[in-house]
Amino acid sequence: MSTHTANTDGTNHDAHDHGHHHETFISKYVFSMDHKMIAKQFLITGIIMGVIGMMMSLIFRLQLAYPDMKFPFLESVIGQWGKDGKLDPNFYLALITIHGTIMVFYVLTAGLSGTFSNLLIPLQVGARDMASPFMNMLSYWFFFLSSIVLLSSLFVDGGPASAGWTVYPPLSALPKAIPGSGTGMTLWLVAIILFIASALLGGINYITTVLNMRTKGMKMTRMPLTIWAFFITAVLGLLSFPVLLGAGLLLIFDRSFGTSFYLNEIVAELAGGIERVGGSPVLYQHLFWFLGHPEVYIILLPALGITSEVIATNSRKPIFGYRAMIGSILAIAFLSFIVWGHHMFITGMNPFLGSVFMLGTLIIAVPSAVKTFNYLATLWKGNLHLTPAMMFAIGLVSFFISGGLTGIYLGNAALDINLHDTYFVVAHFHLVMGSAAIFGMLSGIYHWFPRMFGRMMNNTLGYIHFWLTLISAYCVFFPMHFMGLAGVPRRYYANTAYDQFNVFVDMNQFVTIAAIIGGAAQLLFLINFFGSIFKGKRAPQNPWNSNTLEWTAPVKHIHGNWPGDIPYVYRWPYDYSKPGSELDYIPQDIPDADQTDPLDEPKAVHFDLKNTTMPLVENKKA
Repeated sequence: MSTHTANTDGTNHDAHDHGHHHETFISKYVFSMDHKMIAKQFLITGIIMGVIGMMMSLIFRLQLAYPDMKFPFLESVIGQWGKDGKLDPNFYLALITIHGTIMVFYVLTAGLSGTFSNLLIPLQVGARDMASPFMNMLSYWFFFLSSIVLLSSLFVDGGPASAGWTVYPPLSALPKAIPGSGTGMTLWLVAIILFIASALLGGINYITTVLNMRTKGMKMTRMPLTIWAFFITAVLGLLSFPVLLGAGLLLIFDRSFGTSFYLNEIVAELAGGIERVGGSPVLYQHLFWFLGHPEVYIILLPALGITSEVIATNSRKPIFGYRAMIGSILAIAFLSFIVWGHHMFITGMNPFLGSVFMLGTLIIAVPSAVKTFNYLATLWKGNLHLTPAMMFAIGLVSFFISGGLTGIYLGNAALDINLHDTYFVVAHFHLVMGSAAIFGMLSGIYHWFPRMFGRMMNNTLGYIHFWLTLISAYCVFFPMHFMGLAGVPRRYYANTAYDQFNVFVDMNQFVTIAAIIGGAAQLLFLINFFGSIFKGKRAPQNPWNSNTLEWTAPVKHIHGNWPGDIPYVYRWPYDYSKPGSELDYIPQDIPDADQTDPLDEPKAVHFDLKNTTMPLVENKKA
């Protein structure tokens, strides 16, 4: 009796071809071309960047909560920018800028998509590795270099970029506009160009792998929803990131080569003595948000795909509306490209054009609602296993609903004029994009940690981490809606400069204390994560009794993933609690007794669902 499996071209590959070539420390852990190791590199780099971004937010939250107090520790932490324990106003804006940049691009884009696309695409579609392992390695190293360049801007004269994470001109187009418009802004632009190179290299690889390297039987309609989400995310990135690259290059031309793509008469008059005119700052907004709105879904879709897998597995039920979920992913991807103008309602755009963008913005709620209802229907009357991963997945659904509802207000052009650039906007996108995506990322870490490291994370610490993070996130961002409705503007150094906003001092203090508690909760996660890598309990082969292919491959570091041949796929990935089945799960590589072989060869099937580490299928050819 032998295992009946196939690789992508139907030929056999022996284990010695993939698992036994000599590796040095450098080739295994540093310049690795193995997708599993690259996933770990993305994850750990993303976690480090996330900690830095979170610490920045806590520093400027202290300023907002206690604008007249001095904090002596600031001088030892940020040097000249915290002289005498008081945060420098220019550095306050720089902190907000770099915090937003790190969280949007380096944590929620690269840390989330880079980690799980790399880990899961080859394993779940049944491929030996990515289509181009070398390009995959380059993708990580461009990301790493980009991170170093961005963080180096914290140490230059004038400080890092200080124009908000969107770096609108003229503050970004004129090197002497404010202290953060100098070398720090140049380094920000270089970092983003390196980041885009990383995203494009990764995206091409993900798309090619999904289209060309699926194992026998892995039809598109048998792919897990995680793979659909990563695939469409890569397409979004491939189409939209080059536009941001163009925007950044034009900005560099304006800054260094005397052009005026973004400089007009008003800017020239305010800047005094600038003769370059003829451009428009609004052009930059069009280019930036043409990436910026698909970027919301480049961040969200991987988290939603992870949530689909985790909820189905831990509900012990088939995902509700599999094809509807695929349709909603495709609809969201299409609509995300035609709604960027809702970020620009106050730029003076034609009201008719504004109504078109408003209509598209409101329509995008429909596929989003499909996903939400399908998650709830999957949970309904399921045999719920409330693992930490499941708790974070349910938390994502909560944020997706509560944060998404406020988008209806901001999508309305008339209401947005009042709410634009207030804390209402901050509250909305931190809930629907920031918190939801972070919860999706954490859910994925808890769920696939055994697959990455062969050990289990501590469940008790996971539950404490979940509840502290969920409660603190709502305590931080929910009150901001009311501040925004009252007109409190974002990015202001001290709202107490305006008497009408003094009433919100207590609320700002409450929000800051909640943020500090949330930050402390992440220390528990870091202890759990890094401690479990070395000291965690050894994980079984398939700890969650899941159906997807990644749990059939050994955890041991093997080039090629499977020591023998790649498993065939006989079914979709959501055969949980199937009537007549002995157990409540049937892995994708287990055929029914009367099922046609993917290669249409005669076979005798012998399998025991009590021991499904690898299917036992006897074949005449074998």
